Amino acid sequence: MANEQRDTAPDGERPVGVPDPRPADTARAPELQADCSSCFGLCCVALPFAASADFARDKRAGTPCHNLQPDFRCGIHRRLRDEGYSGCTVYDCFGAGQQVSQVTFGGVDWRSAPESAAEMFDVFPVMRQLHELLRYVTEGLGRPEAEPVHAGLHGERTRLERLVGSDARTVLGTDVGALRGEVNTLLVRVGDLVRAQVPGRTRNHRGADLFGARLSGADLRGASLRGACLVAADLKGADLRRSDLIGADLRDADLSGADLTDSVFLTQPQLNAARGDAATRLPPDLSRPGHWAAEADTPGRQRTDRAGRPGPGPKRVRPRRARPRRR
Repeated sequence: MANEQRDTAPDGERPVGVPDPRPADTARAPELQADCSSCFGLCCVALPFAASADFARDKRAGTPCHNLQPDFRCGIHRRLRDEGYSGCTVYDCFGAGQQVSQVTFGGVDWRSAPESAAEMFDVFPVMRQLHELLRYVTEGLGRPEAEPVHAGLHGERTRLERLVGSDARTVLGTDVGALRGEVNTLLVRVGDLVRAQVPGRTRNHRGADLFGARLSGADLRGASLRGACLVAADLKGADLRRSDLIGADLRDADLSGADLTDSVFLTQPQLNAARGDAATRLPPDLSRPGHWAAEADTPGRQRTDRAGRPGPGPKRVRPRRARPRRR
């Protein structure tokens, strides 16, 4: 199987003849992907951010980002990283933005109806959590190994779909913590059932502090990395097939050449926060971040500073070390 993966196409798709462990549309359902053209720029208004390595300046919750245009588009979308807004390129709402904009509030934006703005901004982060859970449940249902818990997952998906389609008051009244705990019981089983397909003893790093860990070339097949802190970890060439990565912090982790083809609960925001290259093998329902190639060191290429002057280029700032939450 390892040799079969060597022929994986650069975009993360498997070669002809190699079975795909999960349907490509499991987490690619349109309602679980951000559609900024149908959103009122909610992540650019509702959420706060602080000046840091990820954001060039402070912004309070409920205040529009100064880069937000009248048509709810970002004025520096193509230059976000160059302008100091790499945090924006990592974020993903899992489709919550268009759900709140077009369904919960019926397509009436907060500029046209300022009296609804506060409620809309409160609903958005709750909806984002519900959509994230829905994304995990949908992936679990696409895993044939998790068939023993499919009935329970179907029930949770029905409940979540009912919630995300409810009115603003119902969404705001949801006890997301309790709901997450109930759904997580099933998600743990999904991860265990998938990991059990790996023969022999697998590693258990659930909630582990692996900040900056040297795991280059490590055999992490079937490992539990749920909630693990892998910030700035060296995972070059690591085998992460069938590993459970739900909630793992992959900020600035080096995934160059790593094999993640059938890892469990890996999301696009996790990939966006990490580093990788053309040799990194991805699940079929995730995309290779565009900035990976841009950030790679190319022989013979001279770096420049933000003003375009020759020089060593900007210094990489490592994220502040934080203890991860156990999931």
